[in-house]
Amino acid sequence: MKAYVFPGQGAQFVGMGKEMYEQHPLAKKYFEKANKIMGFRITDLMFDGTPEDLRQTKVTQPAVFLDSVISALILGERFKPDMVAGHSLGEFSALVAANALGFEDGLRLVVKRATAMQKACETEPSTMAAIIGLTDEAVEEVTDAIANEMVVPANYNCPGQVVISGSLAGVERACELLKEKGAKRALKLSVGGAFHSPLMKPAADELQNAINETRFKTPICPVYQNVNAYPQTAPEAIKENLIAQLTAPVRWTQTVKNMMTDGATEFVELGPGDVLKGLIKKLNPDVDVR
Repeated sequence: MKAYVFPGQGAQFVGMGKEMYEQHPLAKKYFEKANKIMGFRITDLMFDGTPEDLRQTKVTQPAVFLDSVISALILGERFKPDMVAGHSLGEFSALVAANALGFEDGLRLVVKRATAMQKACETEPSTMAAIIGLTDEAVEEVTDAIANEMVVPANYNCPGQVVISGSLAGVERACELLKEKGAKRALKLSVGGAFHSPLMKPAADELQNAINETRFKTPICPVYQNVNAYPQTAPEAIKENLIAQLTAPVRWTQTVKNMMTDGATEFVELGPGDVLKGLIKKLNPDVDVR
């Protein structure tokens, strides 16, 4: 069975999507449609901007979404997934690719999400850090024990790699304790704020209205969602999980394991970079990933 997976924020690079735009008329059509919807030429920033341009959340998220979704759309009838999943932002790409969401609706929701998250980040200074070399349980023990500051596991990426998220002081304290506990690395990430934590509640509230007003359809295959790592096809449940995603951890390790258990033997990553390919290989070095 073939699974398609879609990356999230952090996979972006200058030049992303340019080859598709120049070589595929259908890709050019979708990119130009996106430029009109957004009110500025995001393609200029994607193709010839600077890394700083692309690091802005309001640019990064729609840019990664566009590269990922258009990669699926230009496949046409060759895109025949048995299941799909996306990492964080990538879940929106997966839903559009699986026809649960229209292209324009998906882009508008991603723009809304990016704007709301940017606003939440500016309201309260916060950050994230990657913890390398400890089990999920060891990381949870430390974050659960920090009472005075907000810090939680945010991304379960693969065995031995968990990202934590929270207040500046909370993440700083957690990093100290996790190093004492034996973490090989506790690396602060260059992000705007505490994604996938309770600090994103204002953004989730803002996004909820937009999601509830958007028409979702039954996807062409199961979509494995971040909040619980389970496959879903019911539009209302998909919407609820999408809203919860902003304040809940991304259960990527569990998602990939569940996809494999359910029969996935081949994974195809669509979008910029190959971050997910690396994470999947760490879960199963023998699985076919491209």
